[in-house]
Amino acid sequence: MQAVLAGETPDRTPRFEIWIDALLPELGQPDTVSAHVNLGQDAIMLPSHQPPESNAWRNGVDEWGRVWQDGMYVRGVVDTEEDLARYSPPVASARDFFDPVETAAIAARHPDHCLIFGTHVGPFMAGYMAMGFEPFFFRLLDDPAFIHRLLEHRTAWCIQLFQAAIDCGAEVIVLGDDAAHRRGPMIGPDMWRTFVLPYHHRIVEALSVPVIWHSDGDIRPLLPLAVEAGFTGVHGLEPLAGIDLAQVKQAFGDQLVLIGNADVNVLCRKDLAAVRREVDRCLAQGAPGGRYMLATCNSIFEGMDPDAVAEFFRYQAAVLDNA
Repeated sequence: MQAVLAGETPDRTPRFEIWIDALLPELGQPDTVSAHVNLGQDAIMLPSHQPPESNAWRNGVDEWGRVWQDGMYVRGVVDTEEDLARYSPPVASARDFFDPVETAAIAARHPDHCLIFGTHVGPFMAGYMAMGFEPFFFRLLDDPAFIHRLLEHRTAWCIQLFQAAIDCGAEVIVLGDDAAHRRGPMIGPDMWRTFVLPYHHRIVEALSVPVIWHSDGDIRPLLPLAVEAGFTGVHGLEPLAGIDLAQVKQAFGDQLVLIGNADVNVLCRKDLAAVRREVDRCLAQGAPGGRYMLATCNSIFEGMDPDAVAEFFRYQAAVLDNA
């Protein structure tokens, strides 16, 4: 991993599934840390702990102004300056998400693994979830100053959270900031340059370790801005959004580490031969010359076929460990 992140050619392509927090019983894994190790990944996600009083991913309005129902995001409630003040937790509270004793024990048990931390707290995503999609995008035009005040706070909190992770041993940060759908970015590159690029650049500059940007959807028009922000790499590269790994590799492979592109839909069917073909395709298109890490385009999630997921991990190990 360190060779790839440094732009060097590795002895083999790293295996870098970021989020493996679903299907643990079906995969025979007792916990997330064990899953990363036992399934042959080169990195381990450091655990974080949501405050027990938070409604995030549960029911009700959380501390960010996001409304949840049965664990699903419904809408946002931030609309006024008063709302922004009410739903902007103290930046210092970010450190409460980690247990330094727990993370130190993980590092001691697994010195041969890269410790990473990633979560969806990017300022753009945090902004539209706090306000709701339509209000947020209308206010980009009607009240840009309010949007900037919102993103300023979310950026400061994001930096504090990631710095806390680094202090606990994280060697790579993954900034989840979903910015696109299958037909393209939610906002165009010019607006992105105004409203998002400065905050992404601030995050990258504030942190002492490589930062990877994750987004679903077709982010190709935004990739030059990812380079400009200073990201080490991008994760996702969703094939159903039309992203051709070979083409992106040719265009950006010397500027960004590319991570992912394995089609998650293949892992939702019990077609193990198709799983193996997908691994082979990603390695053939992404691995030559380095600067690629194998992963799904999203994560391991509920609804995937456990046998297909197990084969995905088994086969990548068989191919790469014998390369």
